[in-house]
Amino acid sequence: MTKPEIKIKNEAGVCHIEIEGTIGVPEEWQFEEPDSRVATYERFREAVARIAAVEASEVIVTIRSTGGDVNDALLIHDALRQLPGRVTTRCFGYTASAATIIAQAASEGCRLLSPNALYLIHRATCSTEGNAEGLEAQAALLRTTDERLSALYATRSGLPKEQFEALMAENGGSGRWLSPQEAIEAGLADSLIGSVAEQSSTLVENIAAGLKRLARAVGIHEEESLPEPRNVFHFDAAGSVQQRRKAIDEAQKAVAASQLNPTDDPPFSERVISANERAYARDIKAFRNY
Repeated sequence: MTKPEIKIKNEAGVCHIEIEGTIGVPEEWQFEEPDSRVATYERFREAVARIAAVEASEVIVTIRSTGGDVNDALLIHDALRQLPGRVTTRCFGYTASAATIIAQAASEGCRLLSPNALYLIHRATCSTEGNAEGLEAQAALLRTTDERLSALYATRSGLPKEQFEALMAENGGSGRWLSPQEAIEAGLADSLIGSVAEQSSTLVENIAAGLKRLARAVGIHEEESLPEPRNVFHFDAAGSVQQRRKAIDEAQKAVAASQLNPTDDPPFSERVISANERAYARDIKAFRNY
């Protein structure tokens, strides 16, 4: 089992966060030597605090994890959601359980999946022991956790909570591995890494960011003074590609060619009189009239 590792690297305007291995501190590791346990948990807390303190305009979170502790995943999710910049989550390989919670922390349209990833959500599980009352209380907590997670998925996707409850309940509560396209159709992700949609969105955001930097450089500070970001590659249902091309052709035909005077653009057969020659001619004429 891979121990949790969270790496945070800040660059010019972009912060990269890498989350690998098991999320948080699993229960079976909480009974090791006290010094080791405290150090491990403190490192995790410090990483979450560093995430919450990020001030970059763009945050890219790379996730390679099959899950871990739900509570710790929710802590990371909430830390990412409160960041001021745009957050993009990029999931690779097996993305399951608690890792999918962190993936939902992305900004609108920025939940990305590798074309070769597999995605899994399921009902919460735990290991416990005790008497009947204690086990019943633990079962109630698990059901409450399931409701919380299905509501989180529904909020980010805009789809009914019941849809995610059904997905989590498949195979006796163990869920079902989804292909990237199935995960997108289920509302758990937005697009594939490297897709046209992702590239177009990134280009539009970069242009908008460039305009803002240019505006600040020339002393413009009002946001409303800048043009709204617009995806120039998008064609809505009211205007197909063919209709747009026809409109462009008609506009070009309506524009007349530039008109130049013969002296401005003389033919190659006509001798061009230089400025000096014209000056000399004026001087000679002036002397003759003197």
